Amino acid sequence: MIFPAIDLKGGQSVRLYQGDYEQTTLINADPVQQAQQINAAGLKQLHLVDLDGAKSGQPENLATITAIRQAFDGTLELGGGIRTYDLAVRYLQLGIDRLIIGSAALTNPALVQRLLQEFGGARIVIGVDGNNGQVAINGWLEQSQTSMRSLIATMMAAGAQNFIVTDVARDGTMQGPNLALLTTLHTELPAANLVASGGIRDVADLQTLQAAGIDDAIIGKALYEGTVTLEQLAEV
Repeated sequence: MIFPAIDLKGGQSVRLYQGDYEQTTLINADPVQQAQQINAAGLKQLHLVDLDGAKSGQPENLATITAIRQAFDGTLELGGGIRTYDLAVRYLQLGIDRLIIGSAALTNPALVQRLLQEFGGARIVIGVDGNNGQVAINGWLEQSQTSMRSLIATMMAAGAQNFIVTDVARDGTMQGPNLALLTTLHTELPAANLVASGGIRDVADLQTLQAAGIDDAIIGKALYEGTVTLEQLAEV
């Protein structure tokens, strides 16, 4: 699946450059309308991130997320600051189809194991963000010493199936995905469903990923730069 992305900060849709909260570009002051435009183009899946929540560990954009869930017809996945069982359940009860657990997969694996046992690998997705193959956490503000491969393998053993792999250095740069990283992970962990995120520019990048065996991807900045359209994504 191809997921258009909406990143939320202060109730608005924005884009960061390489995960830098100080380098923010406003995309749409009304992310609910933006979600409806994605629907209108024929797309039935949407990737949401609570950027404020990723830093604080709290549901900072809950009202906007709730409004988007009510307005969007299709699969909605959400990440950003989901570090407690109660918050995860709250979002699932809200109608979020897939929760993306990032930092907690490294800092609180017991929580993720519990969520996977109760809700399954189809609804609990692991966000694996990093630099130079090493995992970054807490809104990408902290660098760990754990490899992305190691985290994926550990979470697979706990029952995870889907992994959103983001090269922080590529995010928002329009330089293309980190194909070497994704290909290596796909080769070493073929049972993991990898979702490419970060740097994807156009349909050609999507086709290159598909040729490498990676069918799922998240598109953010390319949509707003105009190098790919929602209609093209619907066709792909």
